[in-house]
Amino acid sequence: MNFPITRMRRLRKSSNIRDIFRETQLKKEDLIYPIFVKEELKNGEKEEIETMTGEYRYSIDDAVEYGKKLEKKGLKAIIIFGIPLEDTKDEIGSPAFSEDGVVQKTIKKFKEETDLIVISDVCLCQYTSHGHCGILKEDIDLEGNLENNINKNNNKNINKNNNDFIEILNDETLDYLAKVALSHSEAGVDIVAPSDMMDGRILAIREILDRNGYENTLIMSYSAKYASSFYAPFREAVCSFPSCGDRKTYQMDPANARESIREAELDMVEGADVLMVKPALAYLDIIKSLKDEFSLPITAYNVSGEYSMIKSGIESGYLGEEAILESLISIKRAGADLILTHFAKDVLDKI
Repeated sequence: MNFPITRMRRLRKSSNIRDIFRETQLKKEDLIYPIFVKEELKNGEKEEIETMTGEYRYSIDDAVEYGKKLEKKGLKAIIIFGIPLEDTKDEIGSPAFSEDGVVQKTIKKFKEETDLIVISDVCLCQYTSHGHCGILKEDIDLEGNLENNINKNNNKNINKNNNDFIEILNDETLDYLAKVALSHSEAGVDIVAPSDMMDGRILAIREILDRNGYENTLIMSYSAKYASSFYAPFREAVCSFPSCGDRKTYQMDPANARESIREAELDMVEGADVLMVKPALAYLDIIKSLKDEFSLPITAYNVSGEYSMIKSGIESGYLGEEAILESLISIKRAGADLILTHFAKDVLDKI
């Protein structure tokens, strides 16, 4: 039927009509809030993140108190990013799998004092002296032991700019990532989220969790994580800029779409429970592709650069506050079941 019999505006004639026919709904349960916890901060202290308006680094106690406030507003889940003491970082990121690490202590406190679903980022970049998500070839003693690797070249200043000389060891890194995931599970985490993009890390993590009685710990895999310029504010927030080279040998090329299907399929076969696309807004087509291809839940990470870009537009008067919800709806419409977003705190009262 064509006009005048068919009039599409009938479906838009009032707010109540628009509400009942709305195709895409954003719910509080869809949101995961990222929270930054800095080990050196004491109770009552927080640091503003200059590149992310309205976001802070918290002490452990203050992170939990802020989480409680968001829980009262209806938030269901958080993801924890830890910032260890600077002088504890080493070539293998040992603070990441320490029993007394900042993330491990934060997990325990959240599980003791809230009903929030607690997710942990599993990576090494915040904890290594070189800022990479894996082990640098020159920094690991493959014939030595863990203590040797922690102490080896601890005071060395890496100063290389040519990426051709930077090699991240894939298989050797897996053992350390597995240790991180296990330590988080021992602390009580609900979901581990490996973000490193090493080949085979889902299987390595699933196997160590199952062997140690944590077969019910979920794995939310950063399956399609692109080497994106939109991460810059986050790297400032957690002090994880690489001191040499870049991450293009392990994070995905932004020009590649079909490759994301292969990455996600491998993660699914290895035991991932949830697949993730990162970033979100610049990769809506990837979210849709994974949603169409797989039956697993799909999470999208609305990353720091996307957050800061929209916040800056609002502060400058070029955008209105409604741009926040519109951007989140677009991610949901593309097929995301869950959205990991710094905007969660801004929209809990509006949805």
